[in-house]
Amino acid sequence: MINTQALADANLELLHQFFSAATHDASAAMCRWTDGLISLSLDEVREIPMEEVSAELGFGDDLLTMVVLSAQGEVGGEMILAFDEYNGRRLAASLIGRPVDESAPWSELEKSALTETGNILGCAYMNALTRLIDAELVPTAPWFLQDYGASVLEQALLAQASQCDRVLVCRTGFHRHGEELNWRVVFVPTMALRRAMENALRRGA
Repeated sequence: MINTQALADANLELLHQFFSAATHDASAAMCRWTDGLISLSLDEVREIPMEEVSAELGFGDDLLTMVVLSAQGEVGGEMILAFDEYNGRRLAASLIGRPVDESAPWSELEKSALTETGNILGCAYMNALTRLIDAELVPTAPWFLQDYGASVLEQALLAQASQCDRVLVCRTGFHRHGEELNWRVVFVPTMALRRAMENALRRGA
């Protein structure tokens, strides 16, 4: 999901092509990481008003399991990979080869499996953005977080709210052997990165 002002249809199409390529790279990385278990698809790219983002993405008052990482520097941003408890536990169990046990506290091994998943996805998208804007984005180490999704998303959008009122939503689907999973990926860039993306798209148009 990219914060942006209203974009022309041509630029939206260019962004769709860009995120299709980025999602393809991320899907290939996820397939390697999960031994072919998980794949990704880009479902749509469209703009919505900022006040509708939480509802559109299904970030309500439920407690979510999240992996968060940031791109360092002025031209950076924040990526959030979010799961409900059931899907987060299922992924961690499949990665470490153990049965799902929702009654036990999250182990360090389970947390590590999820943060590495976020790291793989984040690096794939950051590398794609680096190629687009011709400036290196260096991601931080990802961290594990359990919090209310709407609250985390609100904090991520807070810095952008005074400068733009629309959000470009890139809806990404996660699939396990064809079954759609209840996962979400949100990327919130800094204003500097948003401008760099817009400039790159205009140069390429």
